[in-house]
Amino acid sequence: MSAPDPDPDRSPVRDLLADAAFVRLWGAGGLTNSMRWVEMLVSGLFAYEVTGSAFAVSLVLMSRALPMLTAGALAGAIAESLDRKRLLMAGQALTAVGAIAIAALAATGQLALWHLFLNGLLGGLVWTNELATRRRMVAEAAGPERIVQAVAFDSMTNSTTRMVGPLAGGIFYQTVGITAAYVIASVVYVAAFLLVAGVVHRQERRVLIVRNLLPDVAAAARIAWRHPALRLVLGVTVAMNVFGFSYTAILPAFGAIAFEASPVQIGLLAAAEPFGALLAGLALALRRGRPPGRVAFAVGSTGFLVVLAAAALAPSLPAAALLLMLGGLGTAAFASLQTGLVMMEAPIEARSRILGLTTTCIGMGPFGVLTVGALADGFGPRLAIAAMALAGIAVLAAMAVIARR
Repeated sequence: MSAPDPDPDRSPVRDLLADAAFVRLWGAGGLTNSMRWVEMLVSGLFAYEVTGSAFAVSLVLMSRALPMLTAGALAGAIAESLDRKRLLMAGQALTAVGAIAIAALAATGQLALWHLFLNGLLGGLVWTNELATRRRMVAEAAGPERIVQAVAFDSMTNSTTRMVGPLAGGIFYQTVGITAAYVIASVVYVAAFLLVAGVVHRQERRVLIVRNLLPDVAAAARIAWRHPALRLVLGVTVAMNVFGFSYTAILPAFGAIAFEASPVQIGLLAAAEPFGALLAGLALALRRGRPPGRVAFAVGSTGFLVVLAAAALAPSLPAAALLLMLGGLGTAAFASLQTGLVMMEAPIEARSRILGLTTTCIGMGPFGVLTVGALADGFGPRLAIAAMALAGIAVLAAMAVIARR
């Protein structure tokens, strides 16, 4: 895949949208990501309605991150040997089947929390390939001159789906119910499958030798550790997913307990931070000149955690939503540069493996999800989110010191 030559008289976004492969991959990502967030909110609302426990909600949502922790690095190594397009299509087909199964169980009144947990594991297993397959294909389709803009534009779309997905999930759950929500998700997954099927994709592949997978992952880890920018990416990714993004696991409980919010209002609260990220992502996608680097990555991540702590203690739902929207400026920088720095700094033959290591770092999130869920049950969602955000700021400070050595 290759992008058309950049036109200096056109905006970077127009150049990206002129490439059919980029548009198909971008559209497929938007569809699947939106349904992923629909599923997460709907399953969280169902779990809280059945149990009344924030910890139970965190357990159900944690299932999506477990495969990323255990298989993320291996997925990156495999993506260098197997056809990335076929891997992406297989994942979309599996998520469609899982959504249909949950819809059928809900329609017959047999749906239980363990069903949602297993479906979350399946979705998480598919998600382990997101960075090493679709996101890498997006960057390659854009070409080396447009990597940061392409990833920023794709991240902006992800922010849109994180905004629209939870809002749609809240509306679906309150109006048509869990069965219809999962039926809609399955149809959208099929549409994404068809988009990717039309992509013309070529890649140089390594020979897949199973016994070499672990040594290959270890070699990629050594490369990342020797490189300050890659070291920073991995460290900040751990901190953000453990201490920052884990707040979404108890968002239904936070909204219900702190503000007595309805499912639709909880969906609006969940959409606030992605809306801010959408605006910032658009600015990054349209930006010309030298791309931002490590400083913007670290400062944006820290800024999000500061604002998250303030939002947890906000006096009203509108105030919390406004603060989370401001925090989205930081998450946009994090999401865009997390992949962009790897694609610009890592050796080309190790990029998928280092993106796989990044996926493993994202998979550290369950530790944060379990911790914030337990803290919320013991001390309330407000203090739980604030305490995790403050701890994350301390960890980021330590990571910045390590990255500079």
